[in-house]
Amino acid sequence: MAGFTHVFNRTALCAAAAAIALLSGCSGSVQPDPAPKPLTHITETTRLEGLWSHGIGSLGRADYPIAPALDNGMLYAANANGVLQAFQADNGRQVWEQALHVPVSSPITADAGQLYLGTRKGEVLALDASNGALRWRAQVASEVLTAPQVNSQLVLVQSGDGTLTALDRLTGHVQWVYAASQPTLTLRTPSTPRTIDPVTFAGFSNGRLALFANNDGHMMWDMRLAIPRGASEIDQLTDVSGQPVLTEDGHLFATSYHGQLVSLNVRTGEPLWSHDLSSYRSPVYANGTLYVVDDRSHLIAFDAANGAPHWTNDKLEGRNLTAPLVIGQQLVVGDQDGYLHVINAATGELEGRRKAGGNGVALTPLSDGERIFVMTQDGHLIAYRLATRNA
Repeated sequence: MAGFTHVFNRTALCAAAAAIALLSGCSGSVQPDPAPKPLTHITETTRLEGLWSHGIGSLGRADYPIAPALDNGMLYAANANGVLQAFQADNGRQVWEQALHVPVSSPITADAGQLYLGTRKGEVLALDASNGALRWRAQVASEVLTAPQVNSQLVLVQSGDGTLTALDRLTGHVQWVYAASQPTLTLRTPSTPRTIDPVTFAGFSNGRLALFANNDGHMMWDMRLAIPRGASEIDQLTDVSGQPVLTEDGHLFATSYHGQLVSLNVRTGEPLWSHDLSSYRSPVYANGTLYVVDDRSHLIAFDAANGAPHWTNDKLEGRNLTAPLVIGQQLVVGDQDGYLHVINAATGELEGRRKAGGNGVALTPLSDGERIFVMTQDGHLIAYRLATRNA
């Protein structure tokens, strides 16, 4: 199914791909493993009510991760051809549309009246959130597949080759650049950095997580989350491809492919606890609990303080789940067949299901606390509301 195999970048000759049984051609697509579990009957206590929908347009033949952004009651969405639209989140009314004339490839970031996104040509654009007008344009090392991250002074961008670039938020001028060593074979989508005013946390395809000072880009610490193992190049993948999570009390959580889920001391990078766990999704933190989707699409809840597992849901195994959205006391995940699943956050039990369609859901849903917003792989933006199902 389009958009749900895990795609890789190669820096070696394409002919080498023939030697790797799980790769398909030079693009390097890994087939789902394990096979998707069929959906079984559940007692639904929650239903997803459809509110409105809009066709945004194609996400491109490569299914670029062009996730929408939500800010101040507005929802911003773009397609791969660079058509950017703004909608009122409550009723779906379109407020404006802007043709950017660039091939968009990254999720959108919305903050303080500005929008930020990246392109297949390695550009980063800053736009006025009130009308989509261009404020500045900057060039980075390669195509941008992750959402630009902002603090009060900088825009941090991790491009497809793993290079981390800090741009001045007002002008787009490059402030500093860090280029990590890259393995021959990597997951297609690099890690999304996490930034606050003093520092930035970033993961890399070599299995390392590092902390950078934002004033000059010098590395304050780095640690390895995963070590290459196995005979094949696939087995040796160690990408840190999700976004690290930083809590208000100073805990940092991160995952890696063929590596670990770790809780770290922010100042030193020393592990507080860890579990052997392979994941290419971002962990999600809420109310003292850490929720993680592993590479088999098992959804697991951990006590964030000590790493003790609370529960595991393996009923959606092999369905290429998104990272979970937390809304109230429930979680919502999308899957490769276009289903949305509602899960009890305390117990892990399935409580509701609805098919959004659209050739699947690969982007994590958004929420404003009342509504849930989903972008399908065929470019439909749909708003839902959770409601209790009557007996």
